[in-house]
Amino acid sequence: MVFHSLLLLAGTMIVMCSTFEDPEFWFKKGRVELEAAFQIKWNKGVAKNVLLFVGDGMGINTITAARIYKSLENSSLVFENFPHIALTKTYCVDRQVPDSSSAANALFSGVKTNYETVGVDAGVPFNDCQKSLEQQRRLKNIITWAQEAGKDTGFVTTTRVTHATPSALYAHCPNRRWECEDKMPSSAAQCKDIARQLVEDEPGKSINVIMGGGRQCMMTNINVSESDPRDTWSCSRKDGRDLIKHWIDEKKREGLRHAYLSTTDDLNKLDIDNVDYVMGIFANGHLKLDHERDRTPRGMPSLSQMTETALKVLLKNRKGFLLVVEGGMIDQSHHRGYARDALDETICFEAAVQASIDLLKARGVLDTSLIIVTSDHGHSLAINGNPPRGNNILGISETSRDDGVPFTTLLYATGDRNNYQFESRDGKVVRKDPSQEDTTRFGYHQQSVVVTDEALHDGGDVPVYAMGPQAHLFHRVHEQTYVAHVIAYAAKIGHFASSTASYTTFGPLTILLSCILLLYK
Repeated sequence: MVFHSLLLLAGTMIVMCSTFEDPEFWFKKGRVELEAAFQIKWNKGVAKNVLLFVGDGMGINTITAARIYKSLENSSLVFENFPHIALTKTYCVDRQVPDSSSAANALFSGVKTNYETVGVDAGVPFNDCQKSLEQQRRLKNIITWAQEAGKDTGFVTTTRVTHATPSALYAHCPNRRWECEDKMPSSAAQCKDIARQLVEDEPGKSINVIMGGGRQCMMTNINVSESDPRDTWSCSRKDGRDLIKHWIDEKKREGLRHAYLSTTDDLNKLDIDNVDYVMGIFANGHLKLDHERDRTPRGMPSLSQMTETALKVLLKNRKGFLLVVEGGMIDQSHHRGYARDALDETICFEAAVQASIDLLKARGVLDTSLIIVTSDHGHSLAINGNPPRGNNILGISETSRDDGVPFTTLLYATGDRNNYQFESRDGKVVRKDPSQEDTTRFGYHQQSVVVTDEALHDGGDVPVYAMGPQAHLFHRVHEQTYVAHVIAYAAKIGHFASSTASYTTFGPLTILLSCILLLYK
């Protein structure tokens, strides 16, 4: 209980030291916000560049908690100050709560799909290889649309480059777990694994910048160490292929300026002016959490470092670029029930957004760049109880009136047995007392209500923050698919590639006909 008391004392002192917030304080604050709102002007230009940031698992409670974790309750993350904000509905075709691949399909292609499928429409059931081979079932997305418009493209992730979210940019697969051949059944012999599609097929082979982890999915023989272990949750390539070498050989054969990177030192020494294609694979599995990673030149780069380098490569194209950046370890931390780790990764994600804004501003292209920050889905993280203002967001909220045991401000609805902290004592089931532990440490398991194999996603709406050309089109609760359509319209790519394409296309007659068609279906 001593630790609990210290946290409460610290929180009380912060509030006591703050300025007295009388009514005039709030009226002044309201006037300042109104003045800022009056200054917002719609940018109706064409987006030469598009940056889509996806905080995997970054639901609204994660954003709120990360804001407090970083500073105070009345602070803001950089993207929370973007002028245009909306919400998107995250359900997929066959589930109320999506997985990352089905949500990514919606974000990138503008089409909702089945749970755990990649780049194929809802006519392809999970695991159905034959159906996924039908061309009419294969979805085009923002990567293909941008490439067809002559733009350079790229993606950066802290997960494996073959993982659920990035794979939806380039692969067509009925099972997101077919990252390499190791876990594919004999019935799928005609289907290519996701890693092969990245380097052998379009649009993957034409992506200019690919950065993340997943070496074990790309090549058969890998070096394993304590700092870079094999990811036991994923497949490991066993067919003798070296897809990294294949990527390098193909770029040489085509006479394309290219570079392969495997360490932070490689990234820092990259000759930006003399390279057009970059593949950076920095880990066997996912990249390490930022607080755990090796920060030496031989280690793994941060999300900000990868993002800045990717932007510098892509900015050379006069026709512009499209870059997708995923903060994937927010989600992975939540799945393990590690709230602090997830909040820390959210702050690292925010740093990548800030670094991008700074770079685009320095290059004089911020006004022609559409920047969108969103999530694929949330997690069942709850901010609850009645903690005093200024209390550590990772600390104790209050004591339960039912069992007399303290509980933390952050809890999960679901989690594994490390989160499900109940024990039998004197013939009764009792909840463990979190005040006896350091609940603020990395790797602390927040308590959960229901035991599952891991903390699961939630199905709530997720926010979209936008700035730049056509950002005002985000204005209410939208379908998650809407994001891809706004990108296409703003950048004049895909189904809006024609210079005459306009939202006036959707006149009353078009809307009426669309409604009739939907009713007919």
